[in-house]
Amino acid sequence: MTGYGKAEALLEGGKLTVEIRCINGKNADISVKSSLLPKDREMQVRKLLAERLQRGTVDMFLTWEPLVRQAAAGINTELAASYFAQLQELGGRLPLPDLGDEDSPARVLGLLLALPDVVESRKRDVICEQDWPQVERAVVCAIDAVEAYRRREGEALAADMTARVQTILALEDEIEAYEPERAAKVREKICKTAEELRIKLEPERFEQEMVYYLEKFDITEEKVRLRQHGRYFLETMREEEFPGRKLGFIIQEMGREINTTGSKASHAEIQRRVVRMKDELEKIREQSMNIL
Repeated sequence: MTGYGKAEALLEGGKLTVEIRCINGKNADISVKSSLLPKDREMQVRKLLAERLQRGTVDMFLTWEPLVRQAAAGINTELAASYFAQLQELGGRLPLPDLGDEDSPARVLGLLLALPDVVESRKRDVICEQDWPQVERAVVCAIDAVEAYRRREGEALAADMTARVQTILALEDEIEAYEPERAAKVREKICKTAEELRIKLEPERFEQEMVYYLEKFDITEEKVRLRQHGRYFLETMREEEFPGRKLGFIIQEMGREINTTGSKASHAEIQRRVVRMKDELEKIREQSMNIL
């Protein structure tokens, strides 16, 4: 969901820059950081951002940069003249000493320029209606840039998560290879315990208990479901336009099967592979938070 896009619109008197920044978020949280847009157009832009970007915390910034000749501050001569007339009248009423300072005219001008609203900054308050088509094109271009950024990010994420899911499935194959050894070790452990306790095991009853024990700790169903979830994860990531939420649900199911496998393992090598599978799945979970 992270992304960045920028576009510009050349308008009369200056340049408008549109920037869009996105970070992860469960829903579409849209914020327009500018007072340049009229309210009706702002609502239109918010709707467009939500439709195109779907999810995430989205901040849009609009910056106005006037042309050099337009940017220069103006002087309100009428207001300055009014201030000067009032100052002259005030000077006539007060017994001010004549300092004979040659810089007095410059000082008076400096004083006038410092008075409120004499110097007018020329800045754009709002986008005019006739400028809207160009502004809208700039907004769309910025959104296109965000989507292109997201696609590049998505390709890298897809490659990484595909490799991690395949690693989990490969570890599952390794676990399967330890199944015969696990059964033999369980049998050996029971026989050793019985021998230490000097318990004579009846062959038929012993085999029945072994079958019960191995059925209780059988992980065949977990292996089958984990492989199904892994294939479904890869299929969803390839084929769906916005797979993020569904991938989150599949990850939960994969985690459930891996945890159950670990609780039934009773084998050191299987436990080691379960730990590695959990580590890979957690990295997949973190990556999936950045997918729409």
